[in-house]
Amino acid sequence: MKNLILVALSVFMAIACKEKTKEASESAAEVMANTEMETPKGEWNVLFDGTSFDGWHEYAQEGVSDNWKIEDAAMVFYPPKDQKNGESYNLVSDDDYTDFVLSIEWRISEAGNSGIFWGVKELDELEQPYETGAEIQVLDNDKHPDGKNGTSHQAGALYDMVSPSADVTKPIGEWNLCEITINHKTNTGMVVLNAIEVVRFSVNNPEWGEMVSKSKFADWEYFAKYTTGKIGVQDHGDVVAFRNIKIKEL
Repeated sequence: MKNLILVALSVFMAIACKEKTKEASESAAEVMANTEMETPKGEWNVLFDGTSFDGWHEYAQEGVSDNWKIEDAAMVFYPPKDQKNGESYNLVSDDDYTDFVLSIEWRISEAGNSGIFWGVKELDELEQPYETGAEIQVLDNDKHPDGKNGTSHQAGALYDMVSPSADVTKPIGEWNLCEITINHKTNTGMVVLNAIEVVRFSVNNPEWGEMVSKSKFADWEYFAKYTTGKIGVQDHGDVVAFRNIKIKEL
């Protein structure tokens, strides 16, 4: 009888131990699953994976029009032939960002013009993302007129405010890798184009406000007033393509 009791006790303890191990494993799996749902700061988050426009929409609109296509894992803008003055199809991210590193590849058409924005706010009274968001220029420096309109209008520039230190763009038809850093914690703005730092600037006042006051945006009521906003890519009426878009929040 005593032996039977000992055997039963051993079986009970083994079952209890197994159940505790199972509960611990399920708890750990649940924690891991919840952790994986959120991208921690300091890690890259894909904004465009080359297969869909999920996470993007046209400025002040819902969804993305047929003027934007996905070709060879890139988002490509084809301006409509009958595009009216003032009509635009700029894309902006669904989410807002404050401090980040944005990595994006761009390819501009011959004599083309475009741009990359941050700090964009969709306000009912405004029609364009550039009315709030500052821009890093995308341009054919050689054949677009803006390339001859001062170096602060050339590719890689903080548009109309800070000129690139050098023209490091690839020939038309090739991809350019642009990395944009905006960090209000360290008062750092930076553009690295094709692995070369070409622009550095302050992002906080008073330095930022002084730069704006000396630019074409000096009297724009809403320009660069928002430290948190959407990322955007510009329709400037020319064919342009973007790919491998990812962001790292700081």
